Amino acid sequence: MDSKLISKDDLNQAAEFLEQGELVAFPTETVYGLGADATNEEAVKKVYLAKGRPSDNPLISHVSNQEMVWLYADESYKEQATKLMDAFWPGPLTIILPIKPNALSKSVTGGLTTAAFRMPDNEVTLELISKFKKPLVGPSANTSGKPSPTMPMHVLHDLDGKIAGVIDDGPCKIGVESTVIDLSVTVPTILRPGFITYDDLTNALGEVQSDQHHVKKEEIPKAPGMKYKHYAPTAQVIIIDNKNDFKEAYQEYSQKGVVGLLATDDILDTFNIEEKNTFSLGKNLQTSLQELFSGLRYFDNIEAVKFILAQGYSGDGISGAYMNRLNKSAGQIHYTKGEK
Repeated sequence: MDSKLISKDDLNQAAEFLEQGELVAFPTETVYGLGADATNEEAVKKVYLAKGRPSDNPLISHVSNQEMVWLYADESYKEQATKLMDAFWPGPLTIILPIKPNALSKSVTGGLTTAAFRMPDNEVTLELISKFKKPLVGPSANTSGKPSPTMPMHVLHDLDGKIAGVIDDGPCKIGVESTVIDLSVTVPTILRPGFITYDDLTNALGEVQSDQHHVKKEEIPKAPGMKYKHYAPTAQVIIIDNKNDFKEAYQEYSQKGVVGLLATDDILDTFNIEEKNTFSLGKNLQTSLQELFSGLRYFDNIEAVKFILAQGYSGDGISGAYMNRLNKSAGQIHYTKGEK
């Protein structure tokens, strides 16, 4: 059966599906999430099955207000957490907290004694969670390992027939997943960079550290995106750190196969190649964040393209979120001038 495209004015239908233990993709400001009742273990298991997601990869629970968090989370870190919630919620910040014993199933936590919570900045989804009166797990609504979905059509491309429906609220305005901060440790630690930056968090909280180590095979990650391959299209992505190297890189890789260009307009305007082999990241870093996953998905639909030359950024500030996703997509492969 085809998945239903649900109007944002028909949230009763979405809530009904969720009550029945079905899966509904919902919009956020970051990416589309694959929603299920966080308190229904069988429904949560369907999320892993639909995505093909490893079962030790924990899920973020999405809430409609701060009070909903404390039904499940241990209040020993409430003062710190409230500072962050007041500063950044609703918004693209996920907070990891210790939870009360048996408050959420192992399917949600990955077997850990902590859980991740977020209040998305999307009126449609906040209304849905308020109607439903329970948190929704919401990993990105895509096949595990592929680029995250920023439009309803991306969700249907991967999951049509595997979920009950997707709520159509158009494109996401940020385009990369939330920043994740762990408050269950001595020093609050950023586990995944996002639109909320290190500077933003230190201004709100004081001392903060960053930990983006590669999680070992036997280790359970505390947040999504830390352990498994992510965001990868079929073609090999090569990051071009210096925009002046695009021409030379294009010439080198064109000798090996068809090349796609994923870059801002100022770079694309210097090339005279088939338009179908290019995807615009817009005019600046902000639009690049919004368009990155759409661009990676675009080239998956062009079988001839074997290499994607993708524009890199410095990694400072919010470009850290962009480079985190792009590096994972490329397998950390950066263009080195003169290499054949």
